[in-house]
This record gives sequence, C-alpha cells and structure tokens, in this order.
Amino acid sequence: MMLRYALASSAIVLMCAGLPVQAAPHKADPVKLFDTDNDGTLDLQEAKKAAAAAFAKLDMDHEGTLDARELHGRLARKDLKAADPDHDGTLTLDEYLAVVTERFNAANTDNDGTLDAKELATPAGRKLLQLLR
Repeated sequence: MMLRYALASSAIVLMCAGLPVQAAPHKADPVKLFDTDNDGTLDLQEAKKAAAAAFAKLDMDHEGTLDARELHGRLARKDLKAADPDHDGTLTLDEYLAVVTERFNAANTDNDGTLDAKELATPAGRKLLQLLR
C-alpha cells in the first residue's frame, strides 16, 4: 500500500511539473522477456540462452554448479535429485539445461517447437519460467 502511494505521489508531482507519466507494467510478458528474434514465441534455443544467463547469475560462488541454496527453490528437492545424475547434490550447466529442455517439451503441448504466451501460462510453462528468471 505504501509503495502504491509513493508511486501515485510521484505521478502527481510529475504531472504537476508538466512531465509525461507512463503507467508501470504490472507484469512483464514472459514471451517478450526471452524472445530474442521477436517472433512472438519462445523456442528452445531462446529458453536455453535465458537459462544459461540465469544459471550464471545464480552461481554466486562461481564454481560452475548450482546447489539447492543457489537454486532458491526453483526446483523441488525431488526434481533436483532426479536432475542430478552424478548424485553430488549440485547441477552443472548441462544438467540445468537438460531440465530446461524437459520443461520446455512439457509446456509445448502443440509440439510446434515454440511456446506462446498461452503455453507459458500453463503449470508446465510456469515451471519452465522459474528456471529462466
């Protein structure tokens, strides 16, 4: 509530100063966030590129792996265990991208190789997005 008031107050001040005011977006469109070729869909390569960037950001200790702490709940414990073939309690980039591929395929219900906003809004799509952000 306090934040909205602060934003509203800023808008009033800007309006009084004669400056244009733009409404802040409520929620960024996930397709637009990761759609590097601007075709309105997300393909597997775009998803992997976003996932690799997320992996690098999450790898706070720069060891080249993510543990449960670094994953910040992006994967359930059972999913982490299933995605960890060497059972060391961490995921390498390749292991992380394998999960991304599985989740992409689960969300791609029409099997066209791309995800649109409707597919990303499904439970499978939301699980994929957790790994891309």
